[in-house]
Amino acid sequence: MSRQPRPTPAQSSAEILALEPVGAYHRLVLHAGEAAARVSPGHFAALAIGGRDSSMLLRRAFSIHRADPDAGTIEVVFAVHGRGTRALAAHHVGDRVDLIAPLGTPFPLSDGPASAVLVAGGYGSAPLFGLAEQILDRGGRVGFVLGAATAGKLFGVGLARALTPHVAVTTDDGSYGAEGRVTGQLPGMIRELGATEVHSCGPMPMLRAVTEIATAHGATSHTAVEEAMACGIGICMTCVLPVEGEDGVTRFLRSCTSGPVFDGTKVRWADTGTLPPDLEGADAMRPQHQECAR
Repeated sequence: MSRQPRPTPAQSSAEILALEPVGAYHRLVLHAGEAAARVSPGHFAALAIGGRDSSMLLRRAFSIHRADPDAGTIEVVFAVHGRGTRALAAHHVGDRVDLIAPLGTPFPLSDGPASAVLVAGGYGSAPLFGLAEQILDRGGRVGFVLGAATAGKLFGVGLARALTPHVAVTTDDGSYGAEGRVTGQLPGMIRELGATEVHSCGPMPMLRAVTEIATAHGATSHTAVEEAMACGIGICMTCVLPVEGEDGVTRFLRSCTSGPVFDGTKVRWADTGTLPPDLEGADAMRPQHQECAR
């Protein structure tokens, strides 16, 4: 599989062309100009919310759902969780937001036809439809396993079915599709397609479980992690994850620059949020306690 070249992000004052509810979520369409042509599936956008006088200093990062180079547009799908997303949802068509895009490392693509399963929780599916189209354009096959807590929190089931007949849907409460988690449907979908690749986006525990299943079935696993990003451009170091390198050494990598897409087998899932003792440079990061002078 080949990594796509990292594009140069562009900053712009992007006009809101559409902002509308889509089930439990919101769909936002921005005029992004030249940035739209640089987007690949898995990239994200960082938006400054509230204007110059806002007390919300940090940008909000959102996976890019769609990009249309001809129209110069970028689409994101978001859920209202806190102050920033509430403010974003209160915008109107014609308003402008400060946009930096595209950011991050996208999903890798096989050099030829591939058979892949795309797995998502909730609106984590947003970047996977463009990925599916690219795999299909290369002569490959795709299947989807989409899950959510309830039917109202699913996103893109119709989009998936428009691309492939191989679609499995799960909800935790059984209100739509099969009752249970995506992990219950994933092994069967891998076998059904003879898949050699699994791409996923969603909550971290789901990504860990998906990677374990994919690996057990001999498939590669690439995951778009949902890690909180404060700056989005690699400065603040708040989004680091322990990732094992090709040399076997574990280092903290930034989700915003090295990711958000990682080889799932290299992420130390059990050690996220911790300082592993074998991490390169761990000793220097630990507090140095000194005895008080007597």
